[in-house]
Amino acid sequence: MAKDSHPSPKIQADQRNMRIASILLVIALCSISYIIGAWQGTASSTVITPSKVTKSSQCRPDKATSETKGLDFQAHHQVGLNESSVKTEAFFPCDLKFSEYTPCQDPRRARKFEKTMLKYRERHCPKKEEFLRCLIPAPPNYKNPFSWPQSRDYAWYDNIPHRELSIEKAVQNWIQVDGKRFRFPGGGTMFPRGADAYIDDINKLLPLTDGSIRTALDTGCGVASWGAYLLKRDILTMSFAPRDSHEAQVQFTLERGVPAMIGIIATERIPYPARAFDMAHCSRCLIPWNKHDGMYLIEVDRVLRPGGYWILSGPPIRWKQYYKGWQRTEEDLKQEQDEIEDLASRLCWKKVVEEGDLAIWQKPINHAECIKDRNIHRDPPICDNNDPDSAWYKKMDTCITSLPEVNSPTDTAGGALEKWPQRATSVPPRIRTGSVPGFTPKIFHDDTKLWEERVNYYKKLIPPLAKGRFRNIMDMNAGLGSFAAALVQYPVWVMNVVPTGMGKDTLGVIYERGFIGTYQDWCEAFSTYPRTYDLIHADSVFSIYQDRCDISYILLEMDRILRPEGTVIFRDTVETVVKIQSITDGMRWKSRIMDHESGPFNPEKILVAVKTYWTGQPKKQ
Repeated sequence: MAKDSHPSPKIQADQRNMRIASILLVIALCSISYIIGAWQGTASSTVITPSKVTKSSQCRPDKATSETKGLDFQAHHQVGLNESSVKTEAFFPCDLKFSEYTPCQDPRRARKFEKTMLKYRERHCPKKEEFLRCLIPAPPNYKNPFSWPQSRDYAWYDNIPHRELSIEKAVQNWIQVDGKRFRFPGGGTMFPRGADAYIDDINKLLPLTDGSIRTALDTGCGVASWGAYLLKRDILTMSFAPRDSHEAQVQFTLERGVPAMIGIIATERIPYPARAFDMAHCSRCLIPWNKHDGMYLIEVDRVLRPGGYWILSGPPIRWKQYYKGWQRTEEDLKQEQDEIEDLASRLCWKKVVEEGDLAIWQKPINHAECIKDRNIHRDPPICDNNDPDSAWYKKMDTCITSLPEVNSPTDTAGGALEKWPQRATSVPPRIRTGSVPGFTPKIFHDDTKLWEERVNYYKKLIPPLAKGRFRNIMDMNAGLGSFAAALVQYPVWVMNVVPTGMGKDTLGVIYERGFIGTYQDWCEAFSTYPRTYDLIHADSVFSIYQDRCDISYILLEMDRILRPEGTVIFRDTVETVVKIQSITDGMRWKSRIMDHESGPFNPEKILVAVKTYWTGQPKKQ
């Protein structure tokens, strides 16, 4: 009889014990692996250090990564540099003589251009071989600006060491030297009682406080006290003046925490869309409105919204009283005013009032009657097709920019706007009417909600964002302006930039929301002085421009316009932010790469960078 082939009970028990032990061992190993993985995920979820990338995701973070300190956003002039083993180009300081360098408005370059119609004061950017590949230095003893609202009235002398305006405009109270500070009394050439009292005079004639006027344009702004004092009335002003008309006037304006750009009305359109501003203002801005076939006033008409106002004070208004002080003849001033009145009438504007030093005209809400009047007033004609929003290196027209058609003489061309603050979140007329391709009311609302969530996330990454640390903010790729809309509750203002040549012109939408901004090609320098922004936001900018120009020059431009200890937020693909960080490591910036607000698996990352404090050194005598 054959033997039984089954193993003995003892052997079976041993096998069972071995299987159980194996299972327990696998479970233990998996548990240990999970714990290690979770610990590593926590350690690396907020910081990605490109200098220590390895092929294995299971590798322990290197010492440099695990000991990286958090960014310090407070202003104290002592921020350490990021340590990195990546070989980067070291950018060295430029000579101190470039401390106030404005590449596209360089007075030395301007001399090469003709002075006719002030062409030499327009944008003339350097060629690629002329670009500076160095860091613009702050002046010795540079200090962080005063916080808003104190900055409206004070600035440090060491930051803008120019006394010229305090001497030249001493009688007009533009600016005074007060020890180590400048003081801004709020005076102006045409408002000796101060900007506040001058604005009160305007308020008696126009509704400045009911929310119907939100965006304003100040041409030839001086130190922009008019715009500064309008802010407390919830009116946001785009102020501009040419480089060196009076020394550093736009630089003073931005140091005060007031919106401004270097600019001039000369031969090219100002870089704003049609129907942008609720109000435009000229207080002795010395622009010859009645000359050159009315071109300058026609340009103001282009950027004024239907029903918008134009305010003029100074020559020739009230010429009978001031002609001697202006050192002009009565006949000359009377002729100038008559020509302005005639031109305004031919633009179909209505004169609202002339009282004291102020004259105010209003643009019609549509062109229904204006078209009929062309049978009487043939000059200037209404443009046939002049792409009204095109304003980047575009010559001015001598024809009236046409308004969108209306169904009734009482309708507002393009659509009526909500009053402020409802304007910020209401669907803008350009989207409501479908005049901006690719955008619908739903997309608009979704975008607004998205940026509310993103800004809430930014506040966790950068706590000072909600605590008054920043004042002047730039959004380099503003889209629909929802980033600015998410910040309205804070004491900040945003320069919303829409890059040119992208195929999506949304700047008109931004203005309809009650915000301000400009067109810009980021392969060129921005029209501002160095150190004029506290925070710069760059959403997908470098993905857009990486094939258009050398992105290191865009980063050097950002360094130029960013204040010492200012902050930059980059949003882009991980490959792009790693490339950006490798360049900024050589620019004396400290940075960290953060996860997207949706989590670590999103391919888009956020790079937060802080420009460290350093200054130029004066030459030894």
